[in-house]
Amino acid sequence: MTSTSVTSRELEHPGRDEIRLEGVLHALSDPLRLQIVRELAAVDDEMSCSQFDLPVTKSTTTHHFRVLRESGVIRQVYRGTAKMNGLRNGDLDALFPGLLDSVLAAAARQAARLVADD
Repeated sequence: MTSTSVTSRELEHPGRDEIRLEGVLHALSDPLRLQIVRELAAVDDEMSCSQFDLPVTKSTTTHHFRVLRESGVIRQVYRGTAKMNGLRNGDLDALFPGLLDSVLAAAARQAARLVADD
């Protein structure tokens, strides 16, 4: 994690050089975390945690956001009382060109296939 001092309102994020492929793949391997990433990619903007409608408790939601943040997939910042989330597209594309786009495209194809199967 970054070595700078962090206040109670700042969250730790890995620096670009600290992001590891295995951590990113682990974060994206969970269906709920992948849903969060897909929603962020769809709006191409920041979203507050409360904008996500996840079928889990608040503590579980917090865990999923923490995994995404600590792996370097998202950046979280406080804006007033809201915790805002945004994809770290630039960092991920610089380190793993095309990875996020490929995962998102595959997830969209899978979602369409599952809907068609219903």
